[in-house]
Amino acid sequence: MPAGGKPTVRSRRFGRKMQQHRVGAGFDQAQAAAFIYGSRSKISRMEDGITTAKPAEVLLLLDRYGVGDETEREHLVWLAKNSGHHGWWLEHAAHLRPDYLDHIALEDDATYIREWQPVLFPGLLQTPAYAEAVITMGPNFVAPERVVHLVKAREGRQAKIGEGGATYTAILWESVITQPLVNVEIHREQLSAILEAGKRQNVTVQVLPLTAGVLAGSTSAFSSFSFDSEPSVEAVTLDNLRGTSVLESAEDLAAYANAFDLLRSAALAPDATARLIRRVLRTTKEDTS
Repeated sequence: MPAGGKPTVRSRRFGRKMQQHRVGAGFDQAQAAAFIYGSRSKISRMEDGITTAKPAEVLLLLDRYGVGDETEREHLVWLAKNSGHHGWWLEHAAHLRPDYLDHIALEDDATYIREWQPVLFPGLLQTPAYAEAVITMGPNFVAPERVVHLVKAREGRQAKIGEGGATYTAILWESVITQPLVNVEIHREQLSAILEAGKRQNVTVQVLPLTAGVLAGSTSAFSSFSFDSEPSVEAVTLDNLRGTSVLESAEDLAAYANAFDLLRSAALAPDATARLIRRVLRTTKEDTS
């Protein structure tokens, strides 16, 4: 059961998947409940992400729904077991907002992650120095002891990308590369880290030119996540001054999938992006020498 009886991103994903399979098989909630000798309320709460189900119940329902794909079955059982569990970030959980924990859980589960950043380097590619700088320079006061945990959490988030555990694509507006928001040396170190990250087989970094201003300006920063072997968008997160919002409706997912495709089509190719970053590195070196 999700902690405190409140839906988590994992329990909502579990419930949404189970609902899709039930509807696809042509059963209503009362019929599904009869399969596991439960109540319609139990199925409703499960599909709303308020509760999950025992692995045996999940498998029995999937049998009755005609879901034979072993990967899908194993994935849903895993979600049912882990809907309320924290992973590596547990040691930092007391210092992180619940909505940020949701974002981390999505990253940790994802097979594909796509991100658009018009202002900052993305957290999944930030150096510790850059992360600390943008956290402490932000509009919200953050206590020094919390800053340490936030930086460590960003480093922990990056492990999955570094280990090749997900395919990651980041699109940055050109001003992120060319206009330092932090100390120039920290900015240069960050540029070098981006170049190195772009060499990994599972990482793609592209820059959207300033000339695409209307397109860039009409879309604020967002991340999208896929959890299967195909890169169909299944969740989107948006950062704002007060926290992180998770979008899961079909209409929202389609809109952000389309927005990312438009941004990617207008962005420089990865090799042209790398050339731009190297040029900016040379320029900033000359300016500081």
